[in-house]
Amino acid sequence: MKLSFHGQSTVYFEANGKKGIIDPFISGNELSDLDPNNLEVDYVILTHGHGDHFGDTIEIAKKNNATVIGSAELGDYLTTNKDYDNVRPMNIGGKVEFDFGSLKFVQAFHSSSLTDDNGIPVYLGMPMGVILELEGKTIYHTGDTGLFSDMKLIADRHPVDICFVPIGDNFTMGIDDASYAINEFIQPKITVPIHYNTFDLIKQNPEEFKQAVNTGEVQILKPGESVSL
Repeated sequence: MKLSFHGQSTVYFEANGKKGIIDPFISGNELSDLDPNNLEVDYVILTHGHGDHFGDTIEIAKKNNATVIGSAELGDYLTTNKDYDNVRPMNIGGKVEFDFGSLKFVQAFHSSSLTDDNGIPVYLGMPMGVILELEGKTIYHTGDTGLFSDMKLIADRHPVDICFVPIGDNFTMGIDDASYAINEFIQPKITVPIHYNTFDLIKQNPEEFKQAVNTGEVQILKPGESVSL
């Protein structure tokens, strides 16, 4: 299994001979090391509809005929507004066995929309976190979220090997809440901070987060680096 970080909340994985990417914000992301024109994936997984997560979904999906997995509303949006129907709509609590492993969406506390050509926000369903079970490892990508106590319930139900957690503050948890979530609720074996330093409003020092975490191992990854399993 390969699991790598690519700036903002973008995570790439290879498992069971399949390739997938979560929240492919590449174009316009100065921290991304990827080129959407050369990216080969079988699946695109979306936690919610904001531009810094939805990103290059359309271009990547159409180029690869990749299956897009996301909320029911995101699926409808792709089919109706973007003429793309290779989608797998899901919702919070649902779990599906795919050929790469299993995927279950869990709650996140945030928002989810894109702005149409007239400047009107289009609602794209509830924001979600993702539980992936890949080759014997459980990965929890929290998505964009504030702190909430049911993170403990999620981790109790799905003991977490690797957690990707936002630390950028302003739009998501900052260092204080994110470290509390890791220490008290999730307690993964490995934590990777995400969703920081992409733009000024979410500037953070990940070393401060690492110092605040007292459980498991924190791996601070540069874009393109893989988790050391």
